[in-house]
Amino acid sequence: MENMLEYKGKPLVRSGNTLYYGNPAENYVAMLKILTTKEDEQKTAERVLVQILSTDETLPPKERVIKKTEKTGLYEALHIASIWLERSLNPTA
Repeated sequence: MENMLEYKGKPLVRSGNTLYYGNPAENYVAMLKILTTKEDEQKTAERVLVQILSTDETLPPKERVIKKTEKTGLYEALHIASIWLERSLNPTA
């Protein structure tokens, strides 16, 4: 797709307060859910839930969650998501 937002070479798609990071055709993707925001000059993410999810749709929803954490700020959340996603996709690297 043209004009798709990417971070470190992987697609980044937003749906409301949820961002999906990674290629859904691969075994894992990251989901970042903005839990709280703060208002200063603009609305910014404050608490963000990060989950690494298996894309295997035969698994029950609870078993698809591989790792999860909560981070402060979108940058910190996206940073850990990129590390975890890369490790999940390349476990021997």
